[in-house]
Amino acid sequence: MVVGLISSVPQEGKIIAGQLGEQRQMSGMPLREGKTHGNDVIYIVSGMGKTNAAHAATVLNERFSPGIVILFGVGGAYPSAGLEVGDLAVAKKEIYGDEGVLRGDRFHGTEFIGIPLLKRDGKRYFNEFPLDRRLIRMALGSSLLVTRTVSGTFVTVSTCTGTKKRAFEFEKRFGAICENMEGAAVAHICAIYGIPVIEIRGISNIVDNRDKDKWNIGLAAEHCQKAVLNLLKLPIT
Repeated sequence: MVVGLISSVPQEGKIIAGQLGEQRQMSGMPLREGKTHGNDVIYIVSGMGKTNAAHAATVLNERFSPGIVILFGVGGAYPSAGLEVGDLAVAKKEIYGDEGVLRGDRFHGTEFIGIPLLKRDGKRYFNEFPLDRRLIRMALGSSLLVTRTVSGTFVTVSTCTGTKKRAFEFEKRFGAICENMEGAAVAHICAIYGIPVIEIRGISNIVDNRDKDKWNIGLAAEHCQKAVLNLLKLPIT
């Protein structure tokens, strides 16, 4: 069974890419195939943001019919998450942080509009997409072999948070630990296809007043890839 891998940029997957075959292009995206720990792996670099991530997940599901999809890369931890730069975060569920209605009182998700983003098997999905529970447990174990790991809610945004005020607003509004730009879109597409998905992110920065001097993307990407490789050693499919 095929394992699909997605990261948004090449830097997030250099170690994994080095264990796979030569890069080729598919539907405008870099793609590599190979075997890792006995698993047939398809790795796509989607590009940044929700649209690119949804495109990659759709190509994976349409062309390769993976048994599971692993989304990985770096992300920012909200201030109260108990995470530090270089730690790992595993998503329990993904939330679209921007889709909805902004009124004078507060932000309201798509449930306020009354139109679900997806209806499948009798379930209506608004802003939230839960991830696979079995894979969450396995990803936690794999990540804890690398470094400190926290599991919780992730928020996917189109506009990255660059102020401490907004960081506290988002973590309070969503009860979230981590912010990114792709996760909810991948979870959404995989829900359409009925494919289990897991998301692991290395913490490159604390979401605060934006200061890239405090970031460590390299360390976050390295730890995240090690966790993914640990996960691929397990009977995940």
